[in-house]
Amino acid sequence: MIASRLAFACGCLALTGATTLPKKGEPAITAQTARSGGVIDPDQAKLGFDAADLSFEVLPETETLRGVATLSFTAKAALDRLAIDLDRNLPVDAIAIDGAALAPGAWSNPEGRLVITLPQRVAKGGHVAARISYGGQPHVAVKAPWDSGMVWATTPGGAPWFATTAEGYGCDLFWPCLDFPTGEPGVVTLHITVPKGLKAPSNGKLLGVDTLPDGRTVWNWRIKHPNTYGIALNVGPYEEISGVYKSRYGNSIPMFYWFLPGEEEKARALFAEFGPTLDFFESEVGPYPFGDEKVGVVETPHKGMEHQTINAYGNDYAKAPEGFDWLFQHEFAHEYFGNQLTAANWDDYWLHEGYGTYMQPLYGRWREGEARYATMLADERGKIANLRPIISGKVRTEEEVYEVDKGGPGQDIYYKGSWMLHTLRSLIGDRAFRDVTRLAVYGRIDPRPGNFAPRYGSTLEYERFVRRVTGKDYGWFFDVYLREAALPDLIETRSATRLALRWQAPGGRVFPMPVEVQIDGRVVKLPMAGGVGSLTVPKRAHVVIDPKAKLLRRSVAIEQYQVWRDAQARRPRPTN
Repeated sequence: MIASRLAFACGCLALTGATTLPKKGEPAITAQTARSGGVIDPDQAKLGFDAADLSFEVLPETETLRGVATLSFTAKAALDRLAIDLDRNLPVDAIAIDGAALAPGAWSNPEGRLVITLPQRVAKGGHVAARISYGGQPHVAVKAPWDSGMVWATTPGGAPWFATTAEGYGCDLFWPCLDFPTGEPGVVTLHITVPKGLKAPSNGKLLGVDTLPDGRTVWNWRIKHPNTYGIALNVGPYEEISGVYKSRYGNSIPMFYWFLPGEEEKARALFAEFGPTLDFFESEVGPYPFGDEKVGVVETPHKGMEHQTINAYGNDYAKAPEGFDWLFQHEFAHEYFGNQLTAANWDDYWLHEGYGTYMQPLYGRWREGEARYATMLADERGKIANLRPIISGKVRTEEEVYEVDKGGPGQDIYYKGSWMLHTLRSLIGDRAFRDVTRLAVYGRIDPRPGNFAPRYGSTLEYERFVRRVTGKDYGWFFDVYLREAALPDLIETRSATRLALRWQAPGGRVFPMPVEVQIDGRVVKLPMAGGVGSLTVPKRAHVVIDPKAKLLRRSVAIEQYQVWRDAQARRPRPTN
């Protein structure tokens, strides 16, 4: 097995003839490659993705990537061909099916979907393995991670520094895959060949490092059930900090941070956050999902990304008033909300980003109490745009969700999702919220290491979990916050001795959200049956509606602030 990998590694260099380096955004990709998710291709729907064995050689001098991918599938229906996503900028050299080489005319890839005609039909329940040799200069990101692609850089010391990021355009930017959320392979083994002196931290568990005669090294990793865009290549002259976290669930979890030379003091300060962050998540959510592999973080030449068990970190060790690194914490949150719980449809990715964002103020509360929680939530509140509903109820692509100009909710899946969860927790209580969260993440309320596996989820399932835990139907809640763009408005009418409140919800929906009212320091809770409520208020009493800001609702002050803020951003700057 090692000998075959070494032969691949030693033979790759001769296959590269590129001399011109691509600029950012080059080489151009097709609409097919830019598309991630959406309605699943009928041929791909027939494939159960059992395993992928991926060999890469990273060649920084020519910004070239060579790969050999062996993909194993089980047929869910009879197969005559394989349809596999792969950027056409990585042309295929050879394909073998179950060990038998195919003639070049047996495959084609005009637009970024590699179609392979099988030498014989595979019956339902049968198995087929495709070995695909490919390579070239892959697409370079313009501004990773806000767009996807390769990031070729150099460290301050002048060494090559390379990373991949693929959430937007998808895994097909650098390996042949099924580029939709439910296209996760059961297990992936990686063999990453890098120049002498460089390291290649990646997903899952390190199987070993092979040294080639010329000093290059092959880094071998294995990961179970990785998120499709969660596979990541990272190459640099890394130094390493490691440790072990003793979990409250009885298991020991290895932790690693790979950082650039000369940063040890700052790196150790960040690594010191790993343990407390794990403790928070294990106490508030449940067991770390990948404890038998690792907690892994690697410094990257881009901001960050939730690559399963090897989260990308590029926050420059920034300091913040809350006393922890929000980027590290946010990407780590995706190990639970994104990698363990994966939304089966991009339309439901608020489950990833809303929860991932809410974990920062919730962690602030866990560390310092309600004041920090309120401060961090207040910062998020001004970022809610309310331009589109969070979900459409349709199967959508990544860009149809993250890009507002394509009809998506954009950043509202982060901040509005976070505030919706804050309001839900206030509505149903901490215990019920924790149970709902555990059902969503693990599929069960009593998770323990070994009794759960990564799973797919959806908005409709999440609503069922809320109904199951509380015994109540909160469809009215989700209909307004997820299926409408505008926020509910709480209309206040006050006479000399009476206060009347009425919810005005978008679409004329009934919105029976209870409201707390503070009257001269005393808090009264109005049930708001039918969306209305009233109470007697002493003359000249001081009244505060929703004094603890538990409710996500319309705020005229925030709307006015957003208009002013946007106008300020458009103003021409004075020149000297």
